[in-house]
Amino acid sequence: MNAPLPTVRLKSAWRSSHPWIFQKLVEKPAQKPRPGEIVDVIDVDGRWIGRGFYNGHSRIAVRILETDPEVAVDAAWFARRIGRAVELRRQVLGLDQVSDAWRVVHAEGDGLTGLVVDRYADLLVVEFFSAGMWRHREWIYAALRQHFPGARIYSFAEEHVQKQESFDFRPTYSEGGACEPAVITEHGIRFRADPAGAHKTGFFADQRENRQWLSQHVAGKRVLDLCCNTGGFAVYAAVRGAAEVTGIDIDGDVIEIARGNARLNNVRPRFVQADIFPWLREAATRGEQYDVVVLDPAKMTRDRDQVIAALKKYLDMNKLALGVVRPGGLFATFSCTGLVSEEQFLDMLRRAAFYAGRTVQVVRVAGAGPDHPFLAHVPESRYLKAVFCRVLD
Repeated sequence: MNAPLPTVRLKSAWRSSHPWIFQKLVEKPAQKPRPGEIVDVIDVDGRWIGRGFYNGHSRIAVRILETDPEVAVDAAWFARRIGRAVELRRQVLGLDQVSDAWRVVHAEGDGLTGLVVDRYADLLVVEFFSAGMWRHREWIYAALRQHFPGARIYSFAEEHVQKQESFDFRPTYSEGGACEPAVITEHGIRFRADPAGAHKTGFFADQRENRQWLSQHVAGKRVLDLCCNTGGFAVYAAVRGAAEVTGIDIDGDVIEIARGNARLNNVRPRFVQADIFPWLREAATRGEQYDVVVLDPAKMTRDRDQVIAALKKYLDMNKLALGVVRPGGLFATFSCTGLVSEEQFLDMLRRAAFYAGRTVQVVRVAGAGPDHPFLAHVPESRYLKAVFCRVLD
């Protein structure tokens, strides 16, 4: 028989199906479990609520994993849950026929709160957002190897996550030494994914469907890719027959990666290292206009107190970007700031169009690809907003 799990009691009745239970709702246990330890959770009346990770150091005190009292959270549980996630991508979505780069596990969206796994050809990138997932990483690696035999595994946790969740973890690579990048193919277009050298997990697979959709409208057009990062939209546009493509980003390192991605596909978009704010003002002064403009900035904030400031920055950059769209041209604008809702983002776009003196005709509203699912009762997993517009005078 397995030893009974530590028990954590809530201060009140629990009537939510959300997997997060915050610290203020939890009584301090007499014997505090280690950060990320698996516990049983009961409400104030002793009613069993669920089983999950406890962390007395984190704002999220409990992350519920299992709500069936007869089911243990063990290596077999992780194998089943990860197997279910892989089945969605392979059997239901058929992503292997589209790309060899897709999200394998999308945290709460796959019932694995605090874990993200991305696949880049033979390389799996594992990102821990909770001490619990980090503590049980060997179970995770074993489950992944069942579905991706022979895969290399690179794993990490961002510094702010380690501080919030109270654990220490340096990036690790299953093969030892430095992690070698992977070259992936998406809709026939090639990119280099380098999790050890680029931002986040090495490549933004969440934009796959958005890149594909926009690229069907660029042939013979003049395209501007703002905050181009490693060149996803710019390279797609060049491959799909755009007459001229310019990519702008303030980060010189990602510009070099973008140029490498262009070479992989034998295309030559122009990449410029610059701050988009002065660059757009100067372009507008020169009377520059583009048929297709893409604006895909990095996350603006993780702090709820900074959402208004983030929306102001979105407003400023969208207003400037709208100013260089040719009448009748396409404008694709994105936000990956999870704390900014779709409603707020669309309202920001309405105000940006007003201040820019443009009429914006929204033709498509989208988000991340289907390999980034979210549960209806856990909207936090839905972070990417994508709005495609026709811009009129």
